[in-house]
Amino acid sequence: MLFGYARAETVTVYTSANFAPLVVGDDGGVYADLVAYLNRKNLPELRFKLNYLPRKRLQMMVEENRLDGIVIGMMPHWFDDAAQQKYLWTVPFALDRFVAVTRTASGLTPAVPGSMSGRSLGLVLGYVYPELDGWIQQQGLVRNDAIGEEVNLEKLRLGRVDCVAVAESVARYYMKVHAVGDAFQLTALPSRQTERRFLVPHGKAAVYQQLAPVIRKLRDDPSWQRIMARYE
Repeated sequence: MLFGYARAETVTVYTSANFAPLVVGDDGGVYADLVAYLNRKNLPELRFKLNYLPRKRLQMMVEENRLDGIVIGMMPHWFDDAAQQKYLWTVPFALDRFVAVTRTASGLTPAVPGSMSGRSLGLVLGYVYPELDGWIQQQGLVRNDAIGEEVNLEKLRLGRVDCVAVAESVARYYMKVHAVGDAFQLTALPSRQTERRFLVPHGKAAVYQQLAPVIRKLRDDPSWQRIMARYE
């Protein structure tokens, strides 16, 4: 077994995510668990290792064909590859969507146009949200940035911001960890569903050939469902 590991190619799995539940602490979260799951599959001569890179640097390396690994949790349209020709893409291993999070007691109604005029909206510093721009303008919300999603949700809990736009998985994990109960209200926002996939450069086609079948079967695997249940 040790000899087999020595011969195995180490495939670096890059992510630009740094928030729960995708990344929890130094070695936890959905992405770390999925990498560990792949390693337990003992794919011939492949070992996977998760590595963080800032989003702009990661995107530049992908687009300039300088990436020496694969990327977890991406969508084709983020890389102008709706036709899935520039890169190899697995099927989605998780689905998500943007939600507006408000305090239930606030009585705010994110689904009603113009009902939140002048209210503050928690978003992440430096991030752009093209699919939410129309809703933000329609509501007349005032952007209030923080360094991360969890910070925004904490500000909401403390009443320092009126609303937060965030991925539903992030909101629900925060609510679970902090025992928020029914103090928060979630409202689905008019944006494209997020499909988390693996992006594989064509130069790593041999890796893709082994990876893709595993990901196709992932959502029907009870062992993976038990892992995911910890974050829901």
